[in-house]
Amino acid sequence: MEGGERVLDKVLRFVITILMAIVGLVLMKFANPLLTLLISAEFLKMGIFGITMTNLLSVLLGGVIGGGIGFFISPYLVNKLLKLSVWVEVQLSKMPIHDVIAGAGGLAIGLIIANLLGSAFSPIPFVGNYIPVVLSIVLGYLGVHITIQKRDEIAGLFEFIPRMVREKGKDKEQPSEQERHYKLLDTSVIIDGRIADICQSGFIEGTILIPVFVLEELQHIADSSDLLKRNRGRRGLDVLNRIQKEFGMYVQIDERDFEDISEVDSKLVKLGQLVHGKIITNDYNLNKVSELQGVPVLNINELSNAVKPVVIPGENMVVTVVKDGKEFAQGVAYLDDGTMIVVEGGKKYMNETIEVTVTSVLQTAAGRMIFAKPKAAEKGA
Repeated sequence: MEGGERVLDKVLRFVITILMAIVGLVLMKFANPLLTLLISAEFLKMGIFGITMTNLLSVLLGGVIGGGIGFFISPYLVNKLLKLSVWVEVQLSKMPIHDVIAGAGGLAIGLIIANLLGSAFSPIPFVGNYIPVVLSIVLGYLGVHITIQKRDEIAGLFEFIPRMVREKGKDKEQPSEQERHYKLLDTSVIIDGRIADICQSGFIEGTILIPVFVLEELQHIADSSDLLKRNRGRRGLDVLNRIQKEFGMYVQIDERDFEDISEVDSKLVKLGQLVHGKIITNDYNLNKVSELQGVPVLNINELSNAVKPVVIPGENMVVTVVKDGKEFAQGVAYLDDGTMIVVEGGKKYMNETIEVTVTSVLQTAAGRMIFAKPKAAEKGA
């Protein structure tokens, strides 16, 4: 790798030296009057192979002076050129591929328009030769800027292109843009892990979209010095890997990052608006913010509450009392899904498995609570 860089460095220095020598040749034609003052006119009129001494000296002096200057300044210019290429490469790597394509197309359109307009201004004396250069810079920049900003609207004008691609690739398994039904995952729902089981059950359809800024946050958590955070981050990465490989879900990484927005949740809502997708989360605040901004939300906490077993007053169930309740003589038990059951007078049955009768059911924001009383006490009464 280093050998290749050295060869490139030598090639660039050679090219710069040759270019500067050519520039010296062009500029030295203006030195002919000076040569006539320094050297006798008879000598200058002499010629070799049809070339006058004036032209020969101009070529030699111009080439030597220009080449010498180019040789000495070439290391500086090569260093600056390499730094510029690295900067351009870094900037392009940060841009999504569709932004790069849109920018290249806009640049081409801008340069074409500049060339057409420049030819009309070229006959103007003195400034006519410089107007095309100015137009190329201005219209080229405008072309890149406008096409990147309006890429979604421009793409909407060419809906026949995805249709043609879709018709040609019907045998491919990848869904079309309209059929993807994007589901955006936030960091909390990935770390939670239940999304993997939901995907395994087949209730999630469409394309799982993972924004790059969510991945970066997940990686930051996985690299944390705090052991608990590190384990949670690594579990999240394992969940994503499981979704993609085990369940055959179509997972897509979205490279768009909104640098003008600092909060990850706000970026997620913005991306949801752009792709017309739904956000899957268990974050209550993100849920409300997304709904206010018109982005549909699938909250797995609400899903969990919705699929809990339905019980009605008078129904019997078998539970194990595991701890005291808040009120006097109360006991607390739990169902397999974590639903709390408050057993009236259940304290005396601590660590025992008993049959209880449901008296009422209370639905709260935190979940469902069931109130019951021991069936044995009911019989005794």
